[in-house]
Amino acid sequence: MTAYLLILGEREAVAWVLRESRMAFPPTSRSEVNRLKAGDDLFVLTTRGCWHNPTRDRTRIIGIAEVTSQVIAYEKPVTIAGRDFTRGCDIGLRSLTPYLTGVELAPLVPRLDAFPDITSWSIRLRRPLLELSASDAALLERELGGVAREPASVIPEYLSSIRPVRQTPTRA
Repeated sequence: MTAYLLILGEREAVAWVLRESRMAFPPTSRSEVNRLKAGDDLFVLTTRGCWHNPTRDRTRIIGIAEVTSQVIAYEKPVTIAGRDFTRGCDIGLRSLTPYLTGVELAPLVPRLDAFPDITSWSIRLRRPLLELSASDAALLERELGGVAREPASVIPEYLSSIRPVRQTPTRA
């Protein structure tokens, strides 16, 4: 079993993942996506830009999920917030923090093996998955223990609060 940060940078993606119990990946080939397998743990992370208010919001771990299927190519791409995703896998959410809460990542960075250079740690979040060491996963699980809830009790608040991104009309 391997553990990863599952990095979500868009609120509509968060809603889709929670509603569908799936994760979708962009068409670019990423070795960590290719290695993902059933039984792997995913620490769900939202970036500070995910909620469209980066001055208020912080990068946070909001839950833990488990991969429940292999990654497969979709017959038709899934479009989320104007981006196409060509493959994905099923996940089972085990815990989730209440909407707009979670464990802030920045204070934990010096203690996490996944971020060897603490001065430029956020650049490592520009990918869908980031592999974690066993000690990183144990630390994040402990930190989430005090704030995470049963997913069914908080998913409705996420889904009712997340609004689609308003698209600027294109002119003909």
